[in-house]
Amino acid sequence: MSDTSEYIPPKVWQWDTTDAGQFSNINRPISGATHEKTLAIGKHPHQLYSLATPNGVKVTVMFEELLALGIQDAEYDAHKIDIMEGDQFGSGFVAVNPNSKIPAMMDHSTNPPTRLFESGSILLYLADKFDALIPKEPSQRAECLNWLFWQMGSAPYLGGGFGHFYSYAPTKIEYCIDRFTMEVKRQLDVLDKQLADKQFICGDEYSIADIAIWPWYGALVLGRLYDAAEFLDVKSYQNLCRWAKEIDARPAVQRGRKVNRSWGELNEQLHERHDTSDFEHKTQDKLTPEES
Repeated sequence: MSDTSEYIPPKVWQWDTTDAGQFSNINRPISGATHEKTLAIGKHPHQLYSLATPNGVKVTVMFEELLALGIQDAEYDAHKIDIMEGDQFGSGFVAVNPNSKIPAMMDHSTNPPTRLFESGSILLYLADKFDALIPKEPSQRAECLNWLFWQMGSAPYLGGGFGHFYSYAPTKIEYCIDRFTMEVKRQLDVLDKQLADKQFICGDEYSIADIAIWPWYGALVLGRLYDAAEFLDVKSYQNLCRWAKEIDARPAVQRGRKVNRSWGELNEQLHERHDTSDFEHKTQDKLTPEES
């Protein structure tokens, strides 16, 4: 990689397949499948294909919260998609999400089955389908959607911007880190002020706005994202920290964080989820090497 101070963009960009960046084996400038692979289909109407990244956690938390409300029709199967191995470029996955990003889902309770991709779209679909975790009054619903789409528009600055240049880029570039640190801290300040007089993002009711925002910004202030809590001085955002800890303590959130997780403590990893009992019997600490 050339020194950034000397780099002059060419008139027409060309893909350098020799780039040794951390994600060079899966990043590419074209879409579509790279190999044939059929997706597994479990016993429940909702088939989720995902990984426990922040975007994936949104949806598994949503399902677990719906089930905690007693909505049994929200049962689901969660199949692990290993994005570092390129599972998202299998033909079956691309048929569900042509953008090759997790999470993606099929709802087989409809005829024909409904495909869903983009985490915000999945959250809104499930909230409307089950009439839960979204306000019914029009102005309150609009406020909830404001914050849902705020997250969708803001998190790329946190992940693809700050997270990439602070944690993953092969070269530490001061300008890039400063640029995205400034924006992330501005976003943290937005959330901290919003939560100054509210229990949850939209007021007194827990909603899909909280479910969307927490896996990114809650994880960040809890010290689970990019090892950047001290660098960003997250403890100074006291309202946001209070909210993050409160949601972290929810049993459905604790379950949702485990689903499709393949790193960290073994008791926190449930590679695939097909039944509520899997949390008790099939986390990685309870499986034999043959079962793993």
